[in-house]
Amino acid sequence: MGATQQVPGPGTNVAKRRKERGLSQVALARRAGVSVSLLSKIEVGDRALTQGVGAALARAMELTLDELLGSAPEKNLNELNYAIRRFDIPGELPENPERLKREVDELNALRWNTELAKILQRLPSVLTRATNHAHLTGAPKAWGLVADVYSIIYWLAARHRWMHLAELATMKQRMAAERADPIAAIAAARDDAGTFLNSGDFAGGLAVVDRAIVQAESMLSGRDRAFGLGILHLRGLTLAGRLRDKQTTNRHIEAAWRASAEFSEDFAEHGIHFGPENTATHVISTASDMEQHRRAVDTAEDLIQGGLTLPATRVAPLYMNVGRSQLALGDRDSTIESLEKAWVVAPEMMAVHPTSLELTRVLVSQHKRSNERLTQIASRVGIAV
Repeated sequence: MGATQQVPGPGTNVAKRRKERGLSQVALARRAGVSVSLLSKIEVGDRALTQGVGAALARAMELTLDELLGSAPEKNLNELNYAIRRFDIPGELPENPERLKREVDELNALRWNTELAKILQRLPSVLTRATNHAHLTGAPKAWGLVADVYSIIYWLAARHRWMHLAELATMKQRMAAERADPIAAIAAARDDAGTFLNSGDFAGGLAVVDRAIVQAESMLSGRDRAFGLGILHLRGLTLAGRLRDKQTTNRHIEAAWRASAEFSEDFAEHGIHFGPENTATHVISTASDMEQHRRAVDTAEDLIQGGLTLPATRVAPLYMNVGRSQLALGDRDSTIESLEKAWVVAPEMMAVHPTSLELTRVLVSQHKRSNERLTQIASRVGIAV
């Protein structure tokens, strides 16, 4: 199956950026600490580019990870940017402020269903009304709602790889959380560490997580403590896995499992899910990052057979991570099946997610004969087969 790409995937960007800098594969591989064979396979589409290797290559070329991976084109964000700029400027008291909590819950429901376009459409109005209400009342719960809206903005920006907007959102989220309850500050720290994760600064993200864990242990108690520590350890195990730091990864995994044992099932707070099921999805993702591919596939099979209750925001990445490991194990048919399942539950996310683009690019490159299922997936992300 010959293929030319209409829009480059992350792996293709590596070759483009390398040539722009006048580097040979040997020179770039040496700078990044990877083998020439691996770099060559990534560039031609025989191996998928992982974020861990991507971060090493980006540093070697003095790029950010999002510059290397590429980002979705920005849509019209003028209204949202206007609302964000007016964080410190109180406006009129909104009509029906009692509806704000429900409106934020509705935004989170759209987030969990990965309905990106609808979220962007509604965000400016909800953010403006929530911010005005918080300024005029000064209530911690009102500022907690503002922090929750900024968490949604961070999530949306991260999905599109609008990293400047993601970092701005977490900064405002922290400012709002300082005026809210302690658990809001922990959620903000978790999202802040996420900006380090998405930019490829995994060590910096771990430093944010470690500082927040100390804060959570001293400030929180009971259910809030288990939840706060749990979401931080999930972020920590992902960051440590990208660094291939086995000891730190295992420490965060064990702590996340201990925290999740406090809950019989997964639940959401401040728009973030936590519990045994979501902990398992993070462990699977990290196993794939650390090239423990058989473990990732086997663990996922057990989880899926037990029945998934998580929203699309977690189910689609689960299938993508399983697909990464299936592809590494040479099971291309199962990789296609995993991508199909992810597209069913989260089509808008799959259209912009770098893992979706990269897996599709490699599958197209590796398939030598026509495959209708793969052709359908490729057409959705703009890859001509």
